[in-house]
Amino acid sequence: MKKPVMPIAWIEIGKSYVSYHIMALYMNTSLQNSISKELKNRMQGKTCFNFKTVNEELFKELDQLTVKSIDSFKKMGFVE
Repeated sequence: MKKPVMPIAWIEIGKSYVSYHIMALYMNTSLQNSISKELKNRMQGKTCFNFKTVNEELFKELDQLTVKSIDSFKKMGFVE
């Protein structure tokens, strides 16, 4: 049986900002609780972070959060 396809993360380029979406945040409260206050200030909804300028520190945190998200999806069986 083929498993459903589930996106892990994606980028969306808008007119005045770039959005980064991390799908695992939607269903994982421990990941949600691990987000810094600074990154939470960039949150729009439950899974989206908006940026108008480059912020290397927050991008590093997003990188770590994405790795944790992949691990989370592996544990749930969405990623092999």
